[in-house]
Amino acid sequence: MEHVKTQTEWEVEMSEKILDYTRNEIYLELRFLDIALSGLKPKADASVQTFATDGTWLCFSTEQVLRVFRQNAFFLNRVYLHTVLHCLFFHLWIGGNRDRRLWHIACDIAVEYVIDRMDKKCTRRILSFLRRELYEQLREKKEGVSAAVIYRMLRELESEENGREQIAALEQEFYTDDHRYWPKQQDGNVKQEAAAASQKKWNKIARQTRMEQQRRGDETKEGEELLSAQFAAERSRRSYRDFLKRFAVRREELRSDPDEFDLNYYTYGLKLYGNMPLIEPLESRETKKIREFVIVIDTSYSTSSGLVEQFLRETVDILKQSDSFFTDSVIRVLQCDNAVRSDVRITGERELEHFLTEFQLIGGGGTDFRPTFAYVNELRERGELLNLNGLLYFTDGKGIYPKKRPDYQTAFLFLEAYEDAAVPPWAMQLRLEPEEFEVAGN
Repeated sequence: MEHVKTQTEWEVEMSEKILDYTRNEIYLELRFLDIALSGLKPKADASVQTFATDGTWLCFSTEQVLRVFRQNAFFLNRVYLHTVLHCLFFHLWIGGNRDRRLWHIACDIAVEYVIDRMDKKCTRRILSFLRRELYEQLREKKEGVSAAVIYRMLRELESEENGREQIAALEQEFYTDDHRYWPKQQDGNVKQEAAAASQKKWNKIARQTRMEQQRRGDETKEGEELLSAQFAAERSRRSYRDFLKRFAVRREELRSDPDEFDLNYYTYGLKLYGNMPLIEPLESRETKKIREFVIVIDTSYSTSSGLVEQFLRETVDILKQSDSFFTDSVIRVLQCDNAVRSDVRITGERELEHFLTEFQLIGGGGTDFRPTFAYVNELRERGELLNLNGLLYFTDGKGIYPKKRPDYQTAFLFLEAYEDAAVPPWAMQLRLEPEEFEVAGN
């Protein structure tokens, strides 16, 4: 007997067909987003009034989809693209310890700004006075337009007179989709594992999207270039962990390597001869970790002690992971302004924890990077640093740099607010938002 569809089943089926049509409408004008537009699986959800996602599912209200498609299909296109861009910009996973409400508003503004600047027919809308005014303010700041930049602006606005009313107006103006399913730090292990899996998937989609956009080359216009710059900027704000991996070196370590022998032969020997495996597991394996590392903290008067402590905690949380260091690794933490003020040698996780607990900022003079490099060279000459993998200098970027390149990797980390810092060409550099250090664990 043929199954007769219920009203609910019919509404779900029609809604999914509309979503397919919506996706195709966007694709015709933004072809390089093909993979991203198919990155979410549709799922009817009666508890939401608009789209919502956790990075895996695109939850939708059948009533809303059917109603909006009849009344204003362009708005449906816009909501669909808005939700996908949140995933492509990694907004779901880089919120960290930020105020959740302000972060959600900032993310909505960042995405809507990109969509409005792209000005595609399938998502076009008339800009309100509030939008035009805010966009002009963002352009005047000349800090780039990203969720982190907007979040900082909202935090400043919150402390002003009538600031909360202005934020409420922005929240209402830019509200588009529901963020209820975005991962939270207090989520249980199962949800955290699911969030990690969806983030990994969108990492891959982001790489493929960038490659597709580059392949198309001249087909992209100003709006699409803005989109590319936007999602590259958001991606860079969670790249600190990967950045530290550049300082790792390969070395054999005393531990079993199960990949280097055939388990079938091993167990066959035990079965045939009793206690004589045919192939013994190797007692060492080649791993890539950090062996010796120097962290330098700029303690000049222009450096924020709060940011320094956040930086150290994030760095230490990364470095104390079991897969980051060899058992005989050494970290030297120096505090310097125009001279070396403190030198702490750390050789284990317990010492790392103690250092964090007892840390106090020492210094407060001007910034001169040269004494630091001279001091490190002295340590190497005395044999205290024989296998230096690299030096990481956290600073505001304002100071006197050495002219000669050291014979080890060097990187300067400083804030976007100091974009004019004249970092020498031989040094690596990573620009960080003040909120960058609040995303540990993401």
